[in-house]
Amino acid sequence: MEGVKYLPHQVRWLGHASFAISTAAGKTVLIDPWLTGNPSCPVVAAELKGPDAILVTHDHGDHLGTDIPTLVKGEGTIVAVQPEVATVLKRSGVEDRNIVNMNIGGTVAIGDLKVTMTQAAHSAAAGSPCGFVLTLEDGKTIYHAGDTGLFESMTLVGEIYHLDLALLPIGSVFTMDPLQAAVALTLLRPAKVIPMHYGTFPTLVPAADGFVRLAREKAPGVEVVVLRPGGSLSL
Repeated sequence: MEGVKYLPHQVRWLGHASFAISTAAGKTVLIDPWLTGNPSCPVVAAELKGPDAILVTHDHGDHLGTDIPTLVKGEGTIVAVQPEVATVLKRSGVEDRNIVNMNIGGTVAIGDLKVTMTQAAHSAAAGSPCGFVLTLEDGKTIYHAGDTGLFESMTLVGEIYHLDLALLPIGSVFTMDPLQAAVALTLLRPAKVIPMHYGTFPTLVPAADGFVRLAREKAPGVEVVVLRPGGSLSL
């Protein structure tokens, strides 16, 4: 990527629900790249231009944002979204050639990456909210839950995909609170978890401490990794 250098096999938190994932093969995936206007994001869109893939969980402003037209570069960037969200992106200038339409339960290949769209319990203006399971070239799996409440079918996500990493909202009000997110770990059973969607606004849970405590109590076998915005985890 131009402007920001990543070591391979890293998951970098860009604040709120935004992540940049760099694979062992040198591919880059952005998830919910809300950069402009995100008070916790340490980078600007121009620094992240030209990822291989962009995944969008739903059309709320703190997830879809306004940066995707800037991030897309030529034919090299593919945006995976539901058709209704694709319509929104096309109005903002994203071209058909850069969009892959998909829906809940579907899997698409973006190069050697596999992207599976999962359900999420939330709301949206266009389409329906979702999460993603990203399967990397080496088989490692990362689950981004999107904005969601707790739902029992998370058990199936864990059973099918044997998650190496889960990215879970803990901020309450609009998503799971720390207790529900800790219980979600017992259903998903990932090897590691990074909490997200907290501390961005005063209405949200301000810190991850409560989640860390509850996660250790409910799911002691899961490693909890708390990042600062801009911080990264090596897979």
